[in-house]
Amino acid sequence: MATDAQPIRPPAAWRDPRKPLWPLALLVPALPFLGWWAWHSTGAAWAWWLTPGVVFGLIPLVDLLIGDDRQNPPDEAVPRLAADGYYRWLTYLYLPAQYAALALCCAIWARGGLSWPAGAGLVATVGVVNGIAINTAHELGHKRENLERWLSKIALAPTGYGHFFVEHNRGHHTRVATPEDPASSRLGESFWAFWPRTVLGGLRSAWRLETSRFRLRGRSPWTHRNDVLNAWAMTVLLFAVLVVVFGVGVLPFLLLQAVFGFSLLEVVNYLEHYGLARQRNAAGRYEKVDPRHSWNSDRTVTNVFLFQLQRHSDHHANPLRRYQTLRSFDASPQLPAGYATMVVVALIPPLWRRLMDRRVLDHYAGDATLANVHRRPARRG
Repeated sequence: MATDAQPIRPPAAWRDPRKPLWPLALLVPALPFLGWWAWHSTGAAWAWWLTPGVVFGLIPLVDLLIGDDRQNPPDEAVPRLAADGYYRWLTYLYLPAQYAALALCCAIWARGGLSWPAGAGLVATVGVVNGIAINTAHELGHKRENLERWLSKIALAPTGYGHFFVEHNRGHHTRVATPEDPASSRLGESFWAFWPRTVLGGLRSAWRLETSRFRLRGRSPWTHRNDVLNAWAMTVLLFAVLVVVFGVGVLPFLLLQAVFGFSLLEVVNYLEHYGLARQRNAAGRYEKVDPRHSWNSDRTVTNVFLFQLQRHSDHHANPLRRYQTLRSFDASPQLPAGYATMVVVALIPPLWRRLMDRRVLDHYAGDATLANVHRRPARRG
């Protein structure tokens, strides 16, 4: 399988040239503290819009200026790179920073006196941090180590999206780029139509997958070993502690930021597989997942901030592969910009379709029958 058109052929002593940059991923949970400092110094509502402004404004701009990096680690360096605990600890460190930012913003909300623009910005700030934490949970949740799998659930708790741990690993990765997958968006489907389908569909799928696991063993799913229930229990416990500490008035804030956070995850889901489809083979089964079934982006800055989530094709082909070892493939369809930009574009359906529909059709040489197409329900009467 072809990778980048200009693969690296370094000696055995190869070192990751981006190794000093990976800690930048921890800037996101640090931004609320910068927002607090600006708000404390000026009292201006704009201070609480600093975090979303950096993520969806500054990062896309820097991405555009720096451009792409399609270099891949050489195969002989991958085992050593994967075993380097430095990369693992960066994902671990996101969690205490995430929870500290959540506690800070709960304290600000509980204090009261915020104007509605400041309050909305505070919700967006924490929503961005906890939404991007789902990406950290995604990296951790795919690993075999129990510690990382539990840390994944902890990262998901602030958004109440613990069932993602089950649905993503055992549902989405099995059904990706098929009409049966609630997390794979379809050609012609807007994000606003996709959102309820993926939120409700993912929840139902996670519950079915987990309860089936217990019933196949002749056991009741109503147990603390149920990965959906124990993940949701973490959210209940977290919210209860925050209500006790900061008062019941913080509960609406927690609910609002959770919806914002998991919606950020779902808009990323929307752009990752838009219109792409696996074809059925002669036996009627879907073909194996390969790099053609995910949209990729090699924008340097967003890849650093998102632990290389944008190298999504290699992730789906090799789910256990650690983020620092993910590769770019020539066969992967490419987004016109990084995720930070495309998330904003996806919220504007006419602009999204103008940019993406022709790219889907080009990927299939103009044959729309090969794409995963949105089928609108027939009108009655």
